[in-house]
Amino acid sequence: MRIYPDTADDRGRAVAKDALVLLTLFVLAWLALKVHDTVDKLAVLGTGVRDSGEAVQGGFGAAADAVSGVPLVGGELGDALRDAGSGGGGKVADAGAAGEERVHDLANLLGFLFFALPASILLVTTLPGRIRQVRELNAAERLLDTSSEERRRLVAMRAAFTLGPAELSRHTRDPLGDLAAGHYDQLIDAAYDEAGLRRRTA
Repeated sequence: MRIYPDTADDRGRAVAKDALVLLTLFVLAWLALKVHDTVDKLAVLGTGVRDSGEAVQGGFGAAADAVSGVPLVGGELGDALRDAGSGGGGKVADAGAAGEERVHDLANLLGFLFFALPASILLVTTLPGRIRQVRELNAAERLLDTSSEERRRLVAMRAAFTLGPAELSRHTRDPLGDLAAGHYDQLIDAAYDEAGLRRRTA
């Protein structure tokens, strides 16, 4: 299966377009990664809140451990301090952890969107034309079959009657005279060239 034309100019243009699309996808992926990393760094705010809450909870826990040995009221006072630590610091730590998780989710979403949306637009606008070119190349190769003398004559006739003067003049000075004289090679070459192909000669 042919992917690129044989003619130098057509091949160069097709390769350059494909390379540009791949380079654009690479740049989009890089930008999406940068956006993800930049947004993800904001999670440090949630981490700070979580650490503060855990520090408060740990402080109350340490105080509870310290007073737990006091006779009569130590146990109740220790439980009260632990409850206060869980109620205050624990809730702050939970809120910080939840905020941190939401920032990570937002970073993933924005990174995905920054790549997926422009990449989809790029592929939708370029891929159908590229697929059509590949199909036309392979269809033209099948149609321009010159395996028999009759097919050579038919391909030469097609070239002489359908190609423009500028295309024909690059291969022959007298296309109708060549056709009448049975000199088909130049006309066949013109047909192949117009399709972006090079004729395989034995």
